[in-house]
Amino acid sequence: MRDAEKTIGNMIDKQSICYISSIDKEGFPNTKAMLKPRKRNGIKEIYFSTNTSSLKVQSFKDNPKACIYFCDKRFFRGIMIKGTVEVLEDKESKEMIWQVGDTMYYKEGVTDPDYCVLKFNSISARYYSNFKSENIEI
Repeated sequence: MRDAEKTIGNMIDKQSICYISSIDKEGFPNTKAMLKPRKRNGIKEIYFSTNTSSLKVQSFKDNPKACIYFCDKRFFRGIMIKGTVEVLEDKESKEMIWQVGDTMYYKEGVTDPDYCVLKFNSISARYYSNFKSENIEI
């Protein structure tokens, strides 16, 4: 792949959902569908909004290891990215990714205590396309 960051970034931007996996207290993976990322810095940092009260947030506080997966069903290709998650609850982080209409999920607005930001920090990736997989440097 000539420009991995551009190719993968474009694929991420075109998906409406992704899958995020955390590790539970018994050491098993838990995978959840998430709405598309709110912001990304290349493929190194990827930001999501979520509920502070969710099980995945507690899992990430206990064990920050994570995996996200984006799948382009149309062309049967995907990217799995391994990394760690930081749970951000500060005002600046919450305002950074807040969008019009978010009060549908967070009734009290950007200061809602049940609203937080997941910052995914990428460590490594594996890309699948054309019946082949390849490791991607991050």
